[in-house]
Amino acid sequence: MPDKEWQDHVKGILKAELKRRNISYKQLAERLEAMGIHESDRNINNKISRGGFSAAFFIQCLLAIGCQNLHLESG
Repeated sequence: MPDKEWQDHVKGILKAELKRRNISYKQLAERLEAMGIHESDRNINNKISRGGFSAAFFIQCLLAIGCQNLHLESG
C-alpha cells in the first residue's frame, strides 16, 4: 500500500474510535490537555484531516479517549 493509503487507513481508525465513543475534537483537546498535551480542537482537526500525524499523537489520542484495545486488519 502506498503511504497515502496507510495515512488514510490510520486516520480512519482514529476517526472511527472517536465516533464510536461520541467524542468531538473539542472534547479530545480537553482530554489531551488533562494529560499535559496542548492541542487545540482546530489543530486536532487539521492533523486528522491531513492524516499525516505522528504515531505518538495517534497513541496519545487513543489513550485520551480510553481506547485500550485496537483491532488492526491487514491492508
